[in-house]
Amino acid sequence: MKTKRAPIRADVVGSMLRPSSLLAMQENVRQGKATPADLTREEDKAVREAVTIQEETGVDIVTDGEMRRPVFCHNFVKAMEGFKWNVPGNTVIWFDMNGKKIVDPVTVGIVGKLKKIHDISVDEFSFLRAITDMPTKITIPSPTMMSYYFVPGISNRVYPSPLGFLKDVTHHLKESVRELDRQGVAHIQVDAPEFGMLLDPVQREWFAGKGFNPETLIAEGVAMINDILEGFSGTTSLHICRGNDKNRFMARGGYERIADIVFKRARVDRLLLEFDSERAGDFSPLRHVPKDKIVVLGLVTTKSPKLERQKDLVARIREAARFVPIERLAISTQCGFASVARGNNMTVRDQKRKLQLVARVARHVWHE
Repeated sequence: MKTKRAPIRADVVGSMLRPSSLLAMQENVRQGKATPADLTREEDKAVREAVTIQEETGVDIVTDGEMRRPVFCHNFVKAMEGFKWNVPGNTVIWFDMNGKKIVDPVTVGIVGKLKKIHDISVDEFSFLRAITDMPTKITIPSPTMMSYYFVPGISNRVYPSPLGFLKDVTHHLKESVRELDRQGVAHIQVDAPEFGMLLDPVQREWFAGKGFNPETLIAEGVAMINDILEGFSGTTSLHICRGNDKNRFMARGGYERIADIVFKRARVDRLLLEFDSERAGDFSPLRHVPKDKIVVLGLVTTKSPKLERQKDLVARIREAARFVPIERLAISTQCGFASVARGNNMTVRDQKRKLQLVARVARHVWHE
């Protein structure tokens, strides 16, 4: 008989800060000064450290920290032929914490038909489950996240329709989820920051410039997520944020615009929603969440090392409970600590204190 585990109240989003030794090894491999085997050994070490930190903080579930990924979604990119680094003409819009616009290059583009090289995240899961007795989760990108890598004038030489490209992505992700299920993965989280981006007029224009329809892309994306998760036997989560890299953000806007589509139609068990600042709006859109879903409130920011006050977080949870019963709520950080390998500007100690706070608040509120 399986041991019944306590509910996941203190959740984690995925990425953890990379050790400096791992970042150095990645650079050495790029320069030809180290081998892929050297990198794997350093990644293994980093994963062990990330898991230990999570275990020590008291959170209820752990990831491998996404240590083997240059970017949170690159478990898919690395597993497929068709992507190319440093494709020209592909940029994305960021904002610093003062609202100043920053245009950065997107380092990857789709230049050929997708073809699987190896299974997605099976190696990550195999190593993770061998080093911890904690509940674990594997994170994967949403199909529409790959819209970042569609470069007009280049990608449409192989995928005349941007939506056709995403449908091919969906096919491969669905196969990947089936394999992860066969391997024994019990919890899959789909990361969809593009849903948060599509709340912002600036980013809606950016998607339109790539050939996507911002009026329909979220509904199409939800349908694709439902497709890839269909038949998965474990727990499913959907994470939505507004961009996360070097203490920057991509979008502003509350969830009301997408709540009726995402909250109601996405066939997932848990919604991990960013709520760490006024950019995310208030809790009122949570009234749209169906009774069969848990809402994980992303109240603790990873964009600043400043530690929130426990009493303020407890008060915010009580406020959210006006719209979703407290037994269907949980808490996490608003995003990971290093969606991109270089990470947000904080220390490992800051990271640990943030996760300890998540766990402490969860124990205080739910007494489990």
